[in-house]
Amino acid sequence: MSGGERALRALRELDERSGGRRVAWTDTWAEERARWAEEVAAFPGVTVSTDRAGNQWATLPGREPGNVVAGSHLDCVPNGGWLDGCLGVLGATEALRELAGRPEHPRYGLAVVDWADEEGARFGHSLLGSSAACGLLDVEQARTLRDADGTLLPDALAEHGVDLDHLDGVTDWIPDARAYVELHIEQGPVLEREGRALAPVSGCLGVRRHRVVIQGREAHAGASPMDDRDDPVVAASQLVLRATEAAVELGGLATIGSIRAYPGTPTAVAGRCELTVDLRHPDLAGLQELERRVIGDSEPLWSIDPIAFEAALVAGAAAGAPLVSGPLHDAAACARAGVPTAMLFIRSRGGVSHSREEDSDEADVIAGVDALVRVVHGLAGD
Repeated sequence: MSGGERALRALRELDERSGGRRVAWTDTWAEERARWAEEVAAFPGVTVSTDRAGNQWATLPGREPGNVVAGSHLDCVPNGGWLDGCLGVLGATEALRELAGRPEHPRYGLAVVDWADEEGARFGHSLLGSSAACGLLDVEQARTLRDADGTLLPDALAEHGVDLDHLDGVTDWIPDARAYVELHIEQGPVLEREGRALAPVSGCLGVRRHRVVIQGREAHAGASPMDDRDDPVVAASQLVLRATEAAVELGGLATIGSIRAYPGTPTAVAGRCELTVDLRHPDLAGLQELERRVIGDSEPLWSIDPIAFEAALVAGAAAGAPLVSGPLHDAAACARAGVPTAMLFIRSRGGVSHSREEDSDEADVIAGVDALVRVVHGLAGD
């Protein structure tokens, strides 16, 4: 059985146990991480550790100093699919399994990482663990984040042993990292449209993410004349249209991921409306112009500039031109930290992701993992 076939089986089993419920900083997520750590700790010569940002590391030392790092994340969005994130972790696990089973260690070490909270599904901050590990986390801003129930991020982290005041040593892996490689599903339709199973990735779009609060005046739906209303939902609708038009004109992307009116009853004009706005663009100047046109007063949630990867590191694993990634990945944080970074995409069926309908052909999953194993072994000097 190839590494790709083993990874496919592990992915199916993971989905059967916890599919769509592995939101970061929840018990289900923690249980699956513990299961993975127990598995890799049994590989010969592999040590498992958790850094102070909550990232899990499984490391096989090499004969010479330096590590190749590969991985992704086990957390998912609510009701997410069976591949997003976990494909990269379980694929890299197969590269580790094969190297650990050989009589001699590779020239360079291999560290497989499960980054904590890539999705930002609960608190709105994507790449939380990798940002901390790459020295990019704005700790003071992170302290202020709350989930939909009002729980502060530091309180949720504390339940899982993470203290934002004590992140000492989380960046120590960087000087020893010779490269970072991540396998992921495309999450879009391009590879399927082009008839390609795999592709290298040239980089990630830049992102600006905000929470916008629009204040109005509550009123009775039946007693308030239309010309006497201060309705924040109307203003929110205008923002949605403005964002859509600006994104189309500037060649970017704009998404209103959530919109809530308060008090949220059908017989009342809302007194307040809250939106999350996610803006993306491949060019920094374009991203800044998109943000200028769309966003007024707001609470910044998270941002990252456009990132370029070193596609040549994986060029031999997939034919054809590299793709640019619209979604963000932990690889973006690694590249910003100065680590030579590359990604491989596998084809997504129908371009669907962040959904239980997310899917890829099993043959593509196997091919992607086997390609990752070859790349990682090559970089490790095996």
